Amino acid sequence: MKFFNSIKFWIMTTVVCLVGYAVSCTKNDQVILPATSESSNVLLALKTTAAPTIDGSIDASWANAQKLSFSATVPDPGNGIFAGYIGENYTGTMRAMYDNTSVYFLVEVEDRQKDILRSPWYFNPTTQRWAVEPGLKQFDLNGKLTRDGFGEDKFAMLWDIDNSTPKFATQTCYASCHIYTPYLNVAVTPAVMVSNAGSGGHYTNGTNEKIDMWWLHPSRGFAYGIMDDNYQDWAGGPAVMNLVGGNGNGRHFDDLVVSGVSTTWPNRPTYTADATQGSVANTQQLKLDGTGALVSVPKYIIPASTGDYITVADTTSGAAKLVTGVSSTGVLSYTGGSIDPNIGTGYQRIGDPVTGSVGPNRIPGYIMSPVLRGRADIEMKASFSGTGWVYEFKRALKTGDVLKQDVDFTSLADQPFGIAYWNKSNNQHGIQPNLLLKFQK
Repeated sequence: MKFFNSIKFWIMTTVVCLVGYAVSCTKNDQVILPATSESSNVLLALKTTAAPTIDGSIDASWANAQKLSFSATVPDPGNGIFAGYIGENYTGTMRAMYDNTSVYFLVEVEDRQKDILRSPWYFNPTTQRWAVEPGLKQFDLNGKLTRDGFGEDKFAMLWDIDNSTPKFATQTCYASCHIYTPYLNVAVTPAVMVSNAGSGGHYTNGTNEKIDMWWLHPSRGFAYGIMDDNYQDWAGGPAVMNLVGGNGNGRHFDDLVVSGVSTTWPNRPTYTADATQGSVANTQQLKLDGTGALVSVPKYIIPASTGDYITVADTTSGAAKLVTGVSSTGVLSYTGGSIDPNIGTGYQRIGDPVTGSVGPNRIPGYIMSPVLRGRADIEMKASFSGTGWVYEFKRALKTGDVLKQDVDFTSLADQPFGIAYWNKSNNQHGIQPNLLLKFQK
C-alpha cells in the first residue's frame, strides 16, 4: 500500500489499504477477497515484559516474536489510477509485541533503493527555469515511460475503530475504498454523467463508521520520529462522492471534525481546519529580475546541501535561506549570497533523461514540521539497510482520543487490519488486506 500525496493524492486518496487514499480501490465500491488461512494472515503480538527500544534496529527483544510474511501487490482498480505500477509486488515481514501500556511493531520491507526525496527541485538549463520532479511516473499516450517519479517509500496500516465498520471484518482496507465511475457533473446545466475522472477516495458506508489509519511518511515524520495518525469517515457518502469526481474525500488528519454541512456545491460536509504541521510545499512565485514574468522557484534553500530534508527549524534558525529573487538565467538570490545553477550540474538533472536523478545539491520540494496532538500518537524510527527498510513503531494500547479517531486495543480482542506500501510513489501503492492481529494471552 504504498499510498498517500500530491494534490492529486488528496483528490483520489487512494490510500493504503488504507490509506490515502490508500488501499486498493475497486469499481463497485469494495472487493471481498477470498479468506486466507490463519498461518498466512495472523500477526501474533507476543506478551512481553521487556519492551523494545524504538530506534529502527532489531534488538534481542524481538527474537521470540513470530514473523508474519506479507506480499503487497499494486491492484488494478480499472480506471487508470495505478497505471504503470499495476502488478508490482512488495514483500516483507511483520512482528508485534505488547505489554501493559503499549503495542509494538517491527516491519521489514525488501527494497533495493532508499527513496525519501519527494518531488525535489531541479534547474533546466535549456529553458532556464526551475521545476519540480514529478511525484510519480510519467507516461505518454502510448504508455511509454517519459520520466521516472520522485515519490517516497511509505508504509501504512488501517484499523476498524470500535468495530464501527461492519465490512472491515472481511474486507479490512477495502472497506473504505471507492471508485466513482462514472460521476455526475453538477457543475453544468443540465447535470450530465461523465466518464471516470481518474480518481478515487476513501470513505466509509455510514455516518457512525470510522477507520484508523497510521501512515509512515518520510516528509512528515522521519525527522521527528513520529508516524502520521489519520482517520477515515463517511464524508457524505456516495451521494456526494459521485459528484464531480468526488471531492468529498473521507480521509482526514486526527483532531479534525465535521464543522457543518456545506450548502454550496458539491454539498459535502465541511471540517475544521488543521494547524500547519507535517509538511508544506517549498515553493513560491517571484518575478524574473524583479519585474518580469512570475515563475515558480524554491522558497527556501540550504546552499550546497546534499541532504534530503529542510525542516521548519532550519528556516527559523537561518540554516535555510529565504529565496528573495530569481534572474532570467535562473540565478537564485538570498540575503548574503546567490546560487547560479548554470555552473556545473549540481542543481540539474543528471544521467538518463528518463530514469536519471537530480544532482547532488538537493533542494527538497517540501519543508517538514512535526505532526502534533492527535496526529502524533505513534512513535517511530526507520532505518535503511541497503536492501530494505526496518520500521519500528509503538502506540499506547489506548490513546487520549475522545473523538473516536483511534483504535482501542485495551480489550486485547482480535483486530482485523490491512497494510499498504508505496515504492517511490506518492499515490500508487501495493496492498495486503485481510490480516488479523491477535494478542497472546
